[in-house]
Amino acid sequence: MNPLPLDSTQPRRDFLKKLAAATTAAMMSRGGQLIASDAVIQPKATADAVIILWMAGGMAAPETFDPKRYQPYEKGAPMANVLSTFPAIDTNVDGIKICQGLEHLAQVMDRATLIRSCVQPDLGSILHSRHQYHWHTGYVPPQTVAAPHLGAWMAKVLGPRNPVMPAFINIGQHLEGHGESEELKAFTTGGFFGSEFGPMNLPVPDEAAQSVRPPKGMDAGRFENRSALFRKLLDQNPQRDIISDFQRESMLRSLENAHRLLSSKERAAFDISLEPKESQEAYGSGRFGQGCLLARRLVENGARFVEVTTEYIPFVHWDTHSDGHATVERLHQEIDRPIARLIRDLESRGLLDRTLVVVASEFSRDAMIEGVPNSTAGDQATVKGDTLESPQHYGLHRHFTGGTNVLMFGGGMKRGHLYGATAEERPLVAIKDPVSIPDLHATIFTAMGISPKTAFDIEGRPFYATIDGTGRAVRDLFA
Repeated sequence: MNPLPLDSTQPRRDFLKKLAAATTAAMMSRGGQLIASDAVIQPKATADAVIILWMAGGMAAPETFDPKRYQPYEKGAPMANVLSTFPAIDTNVDGIKICQGLEHLAQVMDRATLIRSCVQPDLGSILHSRHQYHWHTGYVPPQTVAAPHLGAWMAKVLGPRNPVMPAFINIGQHLEGHGESEELKAFTTGGFFGSEFGPMNLPVPDEAAQSVRPPKGMDAGRFENRSALFRKLLDQNPQRDIISDFQRESMLRSLENAHRLLSSKERAAFDISLEPKESQEAYGSGRFGQGCLLARRLVENGARFVEVTTEYIPFVHWDTHSDGHATVERLHQEIDRPIARLIRDLESRGLLDRTLVVVASEFSRDAMIEGVPNSTAGDQATVKGDTLESPQHYGLHRHFTGGTNVLMFGGGMKRGHLYGATAEERPLVAIKDPVSIPDLHATIFTAMGISPKTAFDIEGRPFYATIDGTGRAVRDLFA
């Protein structure tokens, strides 16, 4: 769990109570009606599907896609000298360098747009729970209604690409069993749109095939009987004070969708063991690599929105509060080959042009500064001191919101393009073409043919795809 409250006045338990109340309010709503307006012009789509590759926990830009002055480990060296703990390497695009350890990604940068100037607000405290909710929904928690995940917006507004495939699939994240699970579940939903627009959760990619089969030990007839009883219970809906008629209807439609998938040929897409051995080996045996392989198979078979995560677990993976360099060195190995192979596979199958792949994280990291200069946010670092006294100190530990990287492939984006810049010396804030979360979301929505001003009437007020409809697509990113 994060050691600090969610902001200076609101302890975590109050935040969770408000989230629970908001979820209940959403459950009692009717999902909202699309607000028609002559001022809302839906853009022409440049993509049909989105794959989000989520670097959960705070991927440090100077350790990945925005290398700065390299400082090798030296006991006693001033911490202030540490900007990058990995040297820069060339890519196949002149003028774009990334960090050592990402050699495979370096060879597909000619298919990429690299944004180096994304910025996030402090939100009171620089905490994963708040920033992950903000990034995935566009809204700062808590809200009076449960804000839908980006994938739920795609599922609701655009619908499925293939009627038997779930429109929104979430791969690699367990929603139980570790710290902050309630916060993760708070944004990994369909929100006020209803459960039918929420994600199909596949926490373990190589077990995904089991999710499209009856439970072990249950034959198809028994499974159908149990499902029929559940549908009957929902249809009667005696608990209207707990679940609204709208939510009941949404759950019934979800059941119908699941049954269509169970009897379809597309369910084979969930079984990565059917992939040729060479392909499986190319993606690697790690859960993230398997998730990338599964994402490719699902998009090939008509999934609309797929998120693959390295999985957020407090103080694990990209949540590098100590041993930062050693941890990121391992993470480079986990993400480098699978992402590059995903891009090449999508391209060879003719899918990359219409599939938008986005590599992102909730914020970056800095060794010395929490948030941005002059921020009042509490310090999240667990390793203190002004000098490097052990390898545990070596790496960028504090949460940093002043300059974050986002890597985008396909889906109508430019190729071999660099956008924005951060300062070469600390503070490493964005100094050119800053991109906010609303504008990044507006860019993704626009690529998918959804106006950032699209709104639904929720409890008598408009709720927009980007907050108050203010997000503006960054047109310079489009080809």
